[in-house]
Amino acid sequence: MQLLDGKFVSEKLKQEIALEAAEILERTGRKPHLVAILVGNDGGSETYVASKMRNCEKVGFNSTLIFYENTVTEAEVLNKIEAINVDPDIDGLIVQLPLPNHIDPEKITEKINYRKDVDGFHPINLGRMQRNLPSFIPATPYGITLMLQEYGIQTAGKHCVVIGRSNIVGSPMSILMAQNSSTGNCTVTLCHSKTPDIKKFTLDADILIVAIGKKNFITADMVKDGAVVIDVGMNREISATTKSGYKLYGDVDFENVAPKCSYITPVPGGVGLMTIVGLLKNTLASAKREIYK
Repeated sequence: MQLLDGKFVSEKLKQEIALEAAEILERTGRKPHLVAILVGNDGGSETYVASKMRNCEKVGFNSTLIFYENTVTEAEVLNKIEAINVDPDIDGLIVQLPLPNHIDPEKITEKINYRKDVDGFHPINLGRMQRNLPSFIPATPYGITLMLQEYGIQTAGKHCVVIGRSNIVGSPMSILMAQNSSTGNCTVTLCHSKTPDIKKFTLDADILIVAIGKKNFITADMVKDGAVVIDVGMNREISATTKSGYKLYGDVDFENVAPKCSYITPVPGGVGLMTIVGLLKNTLASAKREIYK
């Protein structure tokens, strides 16, 4: 079993991103600039956004955090997005989910200029990705493909089973793994909460990508020997034994599944770190005008 070390790979790729950001600064006199909008005081969201901002600074980007209380109106957020859309100094914009119930996340996503949608959630980006056209790819699937590439994991001709059908991870992941690309060309099965007898599918998976949001959902008897297992789960539980006051668990029972795998990601230390790299690479591409001229 070999660990897919998100910390090692992310640090390597961030060094490469920093070099390109420095070249942009030298050539144009400006840094790539990412703006994040955070609404409310969700602990997980605050932690994740803070990490994104720190990583921007680390690779030489400018970063701006715009915070609103839960009482902010939908119109106020939409107006701020409109102002950011037309600001030539801003290359990327993300709005951290979840949002309060009175704010429609679809309205928010569609309001973002797709040329600055570095989370890759806008329908235009998702549609272009589905057609294998240049686009901003959703950050988590993008990070996973980068990890597969860095470890030289062969995907062509393999059976990839994706558990979870969200627009953020599962659905775009299934499309990417099936595409004619260096980290694609798989035969893909997409399973979800309504799939009967999921074990029948997971046991046949050469590559198993799990993003269902249930602690230890995948157990050892559901994984075949030699499989590559990518655990996207980030399940937080209160803990008295950690400094932060909570502990993270994946969707995979790591301790018992790992001995059966050829490769597996840990939680934490795996996909979460690669998600940030995907976001940084999208922001860099936006600053370089690589995708949308």
